[in-house]
Amino acid sequence: MIIRRDKYLNELIGWKHTDLIKIITGIRRCGKSFLLLTLFHQHLLETGTDESHIIEIALDDISNESLREPFRMVEYVKERIKDREQYYLIIDEVQLLDRFVDVLNSFMHIPNVDVYVTGSNSRFLSKDVATEFRGRGMEIHIYPLSFAELYAAEGGDKYALWKRYYTYGGLPYLALLSDDKKRAEYLTSLNKTLYLRDIVERNKVMNVEEFSELMNVMASGIGSPCNPNKIANTFKTVKKVCLTPHTIANYLSYMEDAFILEKSMRYDIKGRKYIGTLSKYYFQDIGLRNALLNFRQVEETHIMENVIYNELRSRGYSVDVGMVDARTATERKQLEVDFVANKGDKRYYIQSAFALPDEEKRQQEFASLKRINDSFKKVIIMREDIAPYHDDNGVLIMGLMDFLLKTDIDEIR
Repeated sequence: MIIRRDKYLNELIGWKHTDLIKIITGIRRCGKSFLLLTLFHQHLLETGTDESHIIEIALDDISNESLREPFRMVEYVKERIKDREQYYLIIDEVQLLDRFVDVLNSFMHIPNVDVYVTGSNSRFLSKDVATEFRGRGMEIHIYPLSFAELYAAEGGDKYALWKRYYTYGGLPYLALLSDDKKRAEYLTSLNKTLYLRDIVERNKVMNVEEFSELMNVMASGIGSPCNPNKIANTFKTVKKVCLTPHTIANYLSYMEDAFILEKSMRYDIKGRKYIGTLSKYYFQDIGLRNALLNFRQVEETHIMENVIYNELRSRGYSVDVGMVDARTATERKQLEVDFVANKGDKRYYIQSAFALPDEEKRQQEFASLKRINDSFKKVIIMREDIAPYHDDNGVLIMGLMDFLLKTDIDEIR
């Protein structure tokens, strides 16, 4: 089965022939290599590029071990360039290359070479691309398959597919497995033999058992406001383990660097400032989250919120947790907006509401949105498959399937 990643492929195509290194990042097994070595390679051939002008190097292949040495790599690439026509250099798992920043910057001096690389290492975060490549790198971050990508490839009963998706997530290899037992075994194995080991070895984590337990705690509490101090108290009272807030903050940063978790900060909507107290954390792949808990807490309500977050991020939005003051004569409290999604001049205020069974629940979900006075669109996403409509306050109420299968909220009328 070939699953087209057209969104990411089109991004790559859009950056062709620019004097920037195209850096493809993402969690391991999310499809970075397939995007470059299969889909982009095919695009180059279809648009007239000669095979000899595509230089591909997979550094995790033992036969290419000698090319991990920087001067040998430079020599090898220069030997392959025979004329002044355009060449495309594609290096997979470039973090295995010693002094890779220096080597890639050296390739920028060859005028007819367009450079593309993938990396799973924490040094390929946006903040490091900006500093290490000094304006010479463009990051394209890949997420696991969206529900729309999976549905476009498989079709069938979208609700049965949704149940599979919120249980096992969107790592592409899962689409090739024939039953749920194999999917669960695959995800469990990845957590133990790849992701955990990768983080522990890279960051020299000494207390592996405590780090593993923290991953489980974060998996159990997706979408819950927390900070290192609050988590430390949980460990002390519930787990009977003493972990300092400093250690927990470091461990969380390791998970973010490995693209396991993403952090969403609290944002004061009226005050237009970040509130540096509690944040929320979401898993980039919900199947890996469920596997950490041995599929014991597959709660569609909380998972739906995580999936909406991932969908917004994969569409290029920055996503914060919104806070709005609610004052009465006797008290002041803060109400939460699940997501404040921003991209360019677009902003959406979004509530994830699994269901609105009664007026009390309905008022609860609407309360924070009603207190936002600007003109940006306000949205409530329900699990129910309903026809989209606007209420008397202009709030758009829509079903989850419409949100996931449309390319943007503005398509919903």
